[in-house]
Amino acid sequence: MDAVWDTEITLVAWIQGWGAWLLAPMEAVSLLGSQVLFVVFVPLVFWSVSAGLGARTYLVAAAGGVVNGLLKFALHGARPSWYHHGVRSLSSSHTFGAPSGHAQNSLMLWGYLALKLSRRWAWWAAAAIVLAVAVTRLYLGAHFLTDILLGWLVGAAMLWAAVRCEDALRAWWLRLGLAAQIALALAVSAGPLLLAQGWETLVHADWRAPEDWTGAVPGGLGDGSVEHVARVAGGLFGGLAGFSVLAARGWYSAAGPVVSRVARYVIGVSGIVLLLVVMQVALPEAGGAAGAALDFASFAVVALWSALGAPELFVLTGLARRPDPERAPRAGDPAARRE
Repeated sequence: MDAVWDTEITLVAWIQGWGAWLLAPMEAVSLLGSQVLFVVFVPLVFWSVSAGLGARTYLVAAAGGVVNGLLKFALHGARPSWYHHGVRSLSSSHTFGAPSGHAQNSLMLWGYLALKLSRRWAWWAAAAIVLAVAVTRLYLGAHFLTDILLGWLVGAAMLWAAVRCEDALRAWWLRLGLAAQIALALAVSAGPLLLAQGWETLVHADWRAPEDWTGAVPGGLGDGSVEHVARVAGGLFGGLAGFSVLAARGWYSAAGPVVSRVARYVIGVSGIVLLLVVMQVALPEAGGAAGAALDFASFAVVALWSALGAPELFVLTGLARRPDPERAPRAGDPAARRE
């Protein structure tokens, strides 16, 4: 792999040579593939545009995040600024490099939305975003080209599986009782975290950066990678559990006047910010397994607010309503994507 990275360093250095004036726009575009979208954009779709589309988009992206975190942990790949001292680190990273999470996230999120919109302009927009995000990751010294290609490969495979299987999975999930849904949500989200924590403790506890990595390698990469898995896994659990309870209570409609849609988004995001601030202040600093458990619980709470707490508040305050029973989406019904 070192021979490939040696070749790719030239590409990264060339792109970084485009100029320091590009730093701010590159950082801004890079956000279009980041986990910030889980807090800012996907809730906008769920609360204010289409509850069905928003829920599906969130679960696709969250599942992709868990898989990406596990692959990063398993591969232990370098980032360009760690591997070669001549590459500037313009983006702080505390997880391993391959596959690129930004590349995978952007392809899965924007690709999924383009598939559901089925419009030519949506395909062009998604392609432009995916390519632009990839360039930003090279410019910022965060990834090799092979990291990005691997991220695209994993994202494309998961996107294909999601589109092919989502209706069958949804129909099967709805046939389960609520208790079974919650238990299964916990199993599929906590399982990857336990796997990552066990692997870090038993296998990689004494890992050190190879001597031929001549750049500045941050410390605590093992704990940082486990914490990353804990956050995305917690978000997956909160989303699965929240959507399941919401469905059992009659679901939620994002329809309504523009004023109501805007109010929902403002209130919902304010709730997310409040939860993050309170947990930052109230929860103790912890590392290792305890820190991972706290991260899992914290992100589960935020996701539960987004998937269940906020919609229930909107219905309670009259900012939203339940779907009409005769129009409520059924398993495999395309209307499920509109409500």
